[in-house]
Amino acid sequence: MRVAATVLLVPALVGTVALPAYAFLPGGHLPGGAPTKFSLSIAEAQGLEVSDLAAGAAVSSDSFSVTTKEEIDAAAAEAERAAWEAELASRGTGEYAIVAQQAEGDDYPWWYETPDDYGGGLSPLRYYYRECVDFVAWRLNRDAGVTGAPWKWDWSNLASGSAWMWADEWAAKGWPSSSEPVVGAVAWFPYNHVAYVQAVNGDGTVTIEEYNWNSDHSYHVRTIPVGEALYLYPPA
Repeated sequence: MRVAATVLLVPALVGTVALPAYAFLPGGHLPGGAPTKFSLSIAEAQGLEVSDLAAGAAVSSDSFSVTTKEEIDAAAAEAERAAWEAELASRGTGEYAIVAQQAEGDDYPWWYETPDDYGGGLSPLRYYYRECVDFVAWRLNRDAGVTGAPWKWDWSNLASGSAWMWADEWAAKGWPSSSEPVVGAVAWFPYNHVAYVQAVNGDGTVTIEEYNWNSDHSYHVRTIPVGEALYLYPPA
């Protein structure tokens, strides 16, 4: 009997909850005789007339602009360029060696030595054989007219064995650097590499000579856009 009563009671409850409240009112009227349908007059609602002037007025709304990704990137590039120009302006502007352009060619005297990757040692310039820094140090000595001991430039008075540090060490010594290349300058790249500026071309490019490009410990000649490197002027 309990089960039968539950079966009969539950649907009845569900049906009762689902019905609107006014469905129980006889005659479709609320208590007191008010009809269930909404009436403007009974509710004493106010009417509203809009004049022609108000109806014809222009609708205004707040406006806003959206900054695009291209505009954000351009602003970031401009800020980076300004910071870089300020950095260059803060660097030394002293004297530097004027170097005559010479023909391309691998004149590095220790081209046959074993590089550090295979257990090789230090060159007479105290950099590892056939590294980019050793080649550039050799070229700076050659341009200064020194091709044997005693060397004018080596690890002790030029820059460290990490090419990454050369730009900062140039600035610390007060040696000039610039975004404008000159023959005989060191082309410095932020990915831990240096090269020698062999020629400044008239088409916005420079010809560089280098060792250990792509970590192969060999000699290379490349032509690159001027803007790809910072140029450390040869010390006097």
